Amino acid sequence: MPDADRPALQRIDQWLWFARIAKSRTLAQALIERGKVRVNRVKIDKASTIVRAGDVLTLSLGPRVISVEILGIGARRGPAAEAQTLYRDLTPRQPLAVSGNTPEASGDATVVQVPTRPEGSGRPTKRERRLIDKFRGRD
Repeated sequence: MPDADRPALQRIDQWLWFARIAKSRTLAQALIERGKVRVNRVKIDKASTIVRAGDVLTLSLGPRVISVEILGIGARRGPAAEAQTLYRDLTPRQPLAVSGNTPEASGDATVVQVPTRPEGSGRPTKRERRLIDKFRGRD
């Protein structure tokens, strides 16, 4: 039920900030200008684009692509619980990775474990270096 004091339309940079998808309006504007946001499958490049309830946003945030449906227009940047009522997450859930020594992994499918490291965690350890060499076929 829409309130009389709540607007039915809003700028997308302001909505991204209210919904706590972006930490600031400036970062929301930069995200839009870099072409990382689509509204109803149309790439936008202006932070002044108007959105309304029912629009579907697709955002490319780093290595993730998320899709959300706008359920409401915010009146303020409130707490996280209030921000989560503004949208519904449409992003499909990623399947959990299967390790190589579980009973599920012993089937016909080959499970490849790729060694991963957090960004900026320094030099690899001896064990990690050996795994990297093995993955690249240098053993």
